[in-house]
Formats: sequence, structure tokens, C-alpha cells
Amino acid sequence: MSNATTIQGAAAMPAAGGAQTAGAREWIAVLAGMIGAFMAILNIQITNASLLEIEGGIGTGVDNGAWISTSYLIGEIIVIPLTAYFSNVFSFRRYILVNTILFPLFSMACAFTHDLSSMIVMRGLQGFAGGILIPMAFTMVLTKLPKSQQPVGLAIFALSVTFAPAIGPTIGGYLTENYGWQTIFFINTIPSAIMALALALTLDKQPMRLGLLREGDWAGIVTMAIGLAALQTVLEEGNKDDWFSSPFILKLSVVAFVFLTAFIWIELTVEKPLVKLRLLKQRNFGIGVAVNVLVGVALFGTVYILPQYLGQVQHYNAQQIGNVLAWTGLPQLLIIPLVPMMMKRFDVRYIGFLGISIFAISCFMNISLSPDNAGDQFWIPNIVRAIGQALVITPITAITTGAIAPSDAAAASGLTNMLRNLGGAVGTATLGTVLTKREQFHSNIIGQSVTASRDEVKQRLDALTGYFQTHGVSDHAKASAEAVVALGRIVKRQALIMGFSDTFAVIGVVLALAAVLLLLTKRSKAGGGAGAH
Repeated sequence: MSNATTIQGAAAMPAAGGAQTAGAREWIAVLAGMIGAFMAILNIQITNASLLEIEGGIGTGVDNGAWISTSYLIGEIIVIPLTAYFSNVFSFRRYILVNTILFPLFSMACAFTHDLSSMIVMRGLQGFAGGILIPMAFTMVLTKLPKSQQPVGLAIFALSVTFAPAIGPTIGGYLTENYGWQTIFFINTIPSAIMALALALTLDKQPMRLGLLREGDWAGIVTMAIGLAALQTVLEEGNKDDWFSSPFILKLSVVAFVFLTAFIWIELTVEKPLVKLRLLKQRNFGIGVAVNVLVGVALFGTVYILPQYLGQVQHYNAQQIGNVLAWTGLPQLLIIPLVPMMMKRFDVRYIGFLGISIFAISCFMNISLSPDNAGDQFWIPNIVRAIGQALVITPITAITTGAIAPSDAAAASGLTNMLRNLGGAVGTATLGTVLTKREQFHSNIIGQSVTASRDEVKQRLDALTGYFQTHGVSDHAKASAEAVVALGRIVKRQALIMGFSDTFAVIGVVLALAAVLLLLTKRSKAGGGAGAH
């Protein structure tokens, strides 16, 4: 067994299997860890509804503003699989406390940046510090709580995974509209201080094991970091640069392929791998991770697509977008606490299948969008989506980790959380491309029908010309030209709306595939969790 991965369950954390119930000390540590996971995931999406204001504040264009979110996600994705190794080297307690302090400091530094370069650096460092908080919270559930109480811990973790992305744009939008975009980078301060204090009082001190640095899988670390950073850059910039028609994207894709291929080969052959890819051979873990990736596509994708629709089509501001998305998050606070009780009475696979299916239905409810679909029309689909999401993460996590030994908990945690976030990144980039291509497709189809020779088009142009003449454009030729431009905008808007409809359909299909895959897992005991053999 690798010393690099036999960590929290054996060396850094007390074994959970011996106790029937966790005490107050264990629960305080777990709940403090959840604060970190919630804040780390929240900050992926918190800038989404406020990008225009942030771009204006730091003097960059719309094309480059996406890097504000991307740099954070790159930092998170790279550091998550490194967490098991470095928390073993520096000790679980020391590693999580240092990053709990660094996370709000880098966050506040973002508020004082004045250009895109410094914002990208600070957001990347913020993601690098925040990224370790996600798998460490997950690992504490699997190692500090006994099997019977793990579903409760997993339900709390599920709130971080699904509620945080949904509520992030709401919080960000409200703060931006009322207090300025800089304030969204200060909200991590107080929760992080509470978390640091609670963890300092409840986690046991362990000595550092710096000798493990000599045993580290450094080839795996380097190839993974370069490969994932290149891949994430390709995903972010690809759609804007028309993918492989851009020499930059083509070269970066080759870099990503070469280094990630080398990384996989190294991890499968080295004696002490950074990431235990062999865990994927276990049926439930392998299928569960695949389902997690597909669910990640949908979770991140819906939080990306809906604000885009409301902003581009309906011209909502940051706070209005946040208010619409809030109805995806708030109902989960009521439903997720009930999931552990359901898991005791019903087959966990069927609960997960039901949740993913409801999530898919909510996406299919948005495949017939029209110019009349604004915030109010998304209320019911968002409620349905909230119900589905609440029933998804806890059962999937229980199935995925059901046969994982405590000694492998950290490795399983890093792999699961990294691939879910990577699924979200791939999904967001893919959905952005789907939206662009489908908008172009519908624009071409509509454009073939909107010709000056058609009577209804002539009537519409005459009506628009008359409108402009009665609203300050006295010259008939100029009013006619304005009418043609206005009709072009109408066609473009309609094509965009149809593109969004198609994109929601794609998300629904992805979720349908995830639901079917979940049924291929073996029945898991209701308790779930690491160590459930």
C-alpha cells in the first residue's frame, strides 16, 4: 500500500469503523470541513452573474473575462488529486489549517486587482487553496464518521456540491448590484475564520513526514499539472477561437494529450502513484465516478447556461439572474436532510436514479423556449431541478464509496472530486460550443425563410419602417434601413433562443445516460461509505 495515499484513514485521522456513533468533537470537525467545501465550490460560480461588472472594473473585454472563473477552476482541478499526498507529508491538520487561512487571503486579494493578469493569478491561487478543502471535507466524512452515520455526512457534503453552485450567482449578483463587485471576494473571511478555529480545536496534531517528499510521484505530479492546465485552457478558449482552426488551440491540445497520456501510464505503472487509477477497476467505484462526471456536466452546465440565457436574451442584471437561480438552491435545504432517512428504507440506486431522472426532466422542460420565457417561466423547472439535485449526490456518493477501504478514502475522494469538477469544465466548454453551433444552424434556417420576396416579410419591414418614422426617424430610406437591421436582430434573437433550447436538451440526454449507468452498479448497503465491505 502506498504511504502517499494511506493517509487520513490510517495515519492522520482516527478510524471510524470502531465507533458506533461519532461524538461532538468529530461532528464539529466534519461540519467545519463542510464550511470549507461549501465556500470552495461556491467560489467557482460566484463570479458568473457579475462577470460584466468585474470585466469593466479591471478593464478587460468580454472575451477574456471568462478567465476569471477558469483560472480558479484550473487551480482547483490540479490541487484536488495532490491533497492526499501533501496532507500526508505536512499532516492533515497543518495542511487544512494553512489552506483555510490562505483561501480568504487570496480571495480578498482579488478585490484589489486592477488588471486581468493579476486577477487571473489571484483567482488561480485562490482555487489552489480552496481546492484542497473539497476532498478533505469528503475524506473526513468517510474516516471520522462510522458507517451508520456516513449517509448524514454525505448529505451535508451534497449540500456543498449542489446548493453552492446554485446559490453562488445569487449571492454574487446581490452583492455586485448593491455593494460593488469587490464585495463578493470578502464573503469567505468570516466563515473561514470560524472553520479555522473549529478545526484547530478538534483535529489532532501529527508530525510532518517530510521524508515522503523523496518518495513522491513527481513525474505524475508534473505531467498531471501541465496536462490538466493545458486541457482546461483548451476547453475555455476553444469555442471562442473556433477550436482546431486555431494554431494555439491545436498546439495546446497536443500538449494536453501527450502529458495526460504520460500521466495515466505513470499512474498505472509506478509503485506509489499520486492518483490510484486502479480503484476505477472496482465496479461500483468506476461506474459511480462515470456517473459523477456526467452529473458534473449537468450541474455546472445548467448554472452556466441559464445565466447566459437570462443575460443575453432577456438582458437581466446580475441580481435578477441570481434571484432566478435561487429557486434551484433554496428547496434543497429542505429536501437533502431527508435523503439519509430514504436511504435506510429504499435501494440507494433507485433513489439516485429517481433524482437524476427528475433533474433530466427539469432540463427537458426548457426545450421549447420562446421570447416570452423569462424569470417567472423558469420557476417551476428550477423547483423540479432542485428536487432532482437534492436526490442525486448523496446516493451516488454512497454507491461510489461503498466498497472503498478507509485506507483508500483519500485517494477515492481526490479522484471522485477531481473528475466531477473536470466533467463540469468539459461540460461547460462543450455546451458553449453546442450553443454557438446550434444558434448558427437555426440562424441559417430562419434566414432562408426571411427573404424580401415574401409578403409577410415585406409587411413586417413596412410595420417596422412605420414604427421608426413615428419615433424620430423622418427620412424614409433611413427608417427602412433601420427596419432591416431590427429584423436581423429579431432573427438572431430567435436563433439564439432555439440554440438555448437545444442546449438544455443535450443536458437532459446526458443525465438520462447517467441514470441508466447508475442502474448498472451492484446493490449497496444503506450505510454506504468507506469501509462498507
